[in-house]
Amino acid sequence: MSDKQPLAFRLHGADNVVVARADILPGTDLPDEGVTAAGHVPAGHKIATAAIAAGEPVVKYAQIIGFATADIAPGAHVHTQNVEVRDFARDYLFGQDARPTPYVDDAGRATFQGIVRADGRVATRNYIGVLTSVNCSATVARYIADTFRGGALGDYPNVDGVVALTHGTGCGMAASGEGYEALQRTIAGYARHPNFAAVMVVGLGCEANQIGALMENEGLEMGEALHAMTIQDTGGTAATVREGVARVNEMLPAANRATRETVPASALILALECGGSDAYSGISANPSLGAAADLLVRHGGTACLAETPEIYGAEHLLTRRAVSRAVGEKLIDKIRWWEDYTARNKGEMNNNPSPGNKAGGLTTILEKSLGAAAKGGTTNLVDVYGYAEPITARGFVFMDTPGYDPASVTGMVAGGANVCCFTTGRGSVFGCKPTPSLKLATNSAMYNRMAEDMDINCGLVVDGEATVAEMGEKIFDKILRTASGEQTKSEALGFGDDEFVPWTVGAVM
Repeated sequence: MSDKQPLAFRLHGADNVVVARADILPGTDLPDEGVTAAGHVPAGHKIATAAIAAGEPVVKYAQIIGFATADIAPGAHVHTQNVEVRDFARDYLFGQDARPTPYVDDAGRATFQGIVRADGRVATRNYIGVLTSVNCSATVARYIADTFRGGALGDYPNVDGVVALTHGTGCGMAASGEGYEALQRTIAGYARHPNFAAVMVVGLGCEANQIGALMENEGLEMGEALHAMTIQDTGGTAATVREGVARVNEMLPAANRATRETVPASALILALECGGSDAYSGISANPSLGAAADLLVRHGGTACLAETPEIYGAEHLLTRRAVSRAVGEKLIDKIRWWEDYTARNKGEMNNNPSPGNKAGGLTTILEKSLGAAAKGGTTNLVDVYGYAEPITARGFVFMDTPGYDPASVTGMVAGGANVCCFTTGRGSVFGCKPTPSLKLATNSAMYNRMAEDMDINCGLVVDGEATVAEMGEKIFDKILRTASGEQTKSEALGFGDDEFVPWTVGAVM
């Protein structure tokens, strides 16, 4: 951090708090704000710059992030000890801020080196997938994939790997309804994903999530690139592993024929995720990723924001960017579902932020949501999707997912996301095969501490060494290089096999 920079960030002139750039000791003057710290304020935490009476709103980003539970004096530490969430009205103003998107002309549009499948879908990776219909077939799927680890694919240099994506559900659940349908959409979305050259689905045979019903309900058809079998019909564990290995060996020659060619950036669907957030997330990495998302949209591509519980309190900023009232109301319908869902399960939407988020300076879900929504940039909201639904629109879109990172990204990848950017302030470790995931650090201290996990240091924005726009350009360039085959840190570490987590909705019976 430059010595010339103020000790705290002021994010908007209307705010009555600022954010500490570094630990601030009692008695430290903040001359730009005309206040003196009344006590210790950790880095990333908030300091009152004006008196806030009990019951009055606490304002950051020019938005309400909570209400004072006691009188807060200028210079006081503002956090969970004196702030709470209360209901208040938000004006959705559907479409008020929608504006024509300044698209880059065709001659200037960005490109990358992608893999074009026979049906025209564009891939950024080239895997063979072993999917499971139920947890009971997870071990068999892993045994099949493990056969191809190490040097086993030496004769197939164009194949990125054979990956088993297993999960903990598929039985002990209702064989109809929203949970069942979400699971089937998720598995089908992965089976159709362009980053898989071929897929095999392995089941037990007696589970609720029957493979036959999955194929029929989701319009999947068996063929050279899609196989299925069950352990019970194939003759048990060892026999199914042998059969699975034999089928993968049959798939490999065709998969290895994949080659990269120049394709437009419009073929990219970017999943936007944040996890292990801190107070710098909404200042550095998230707005920088939003700038990159804007660039992708301007080049004809798609950027997908998700995590409905983590845009709660900021949804009115998205509805104002909706291209139509109908699109905006689709988002509000998702918010209302979550309010009912949490109430039915005796929870509340402010069960977030997590302890780590709070330690990093985030006080309420409203504050966290305002920072998280910044990942979505500034372009129009063109559509809203249910969990794991195919993403078909180009532009900025939203998908209804839980805030749990693996489940959220699983839904977007099932929807077709072929690259992912994941911002983190505390230091989340994550990967999501078959889609490459870039990790964006919000602060330099964590980036330097976890450099083997982080791809980009957005802490340079906090340090005053880069602007949000400059960092957005850097992220966009890294996205294109990653889509062209450049390995991410999480891929180098082997992440992605265990992060396939379909959202479990409904009772486990």
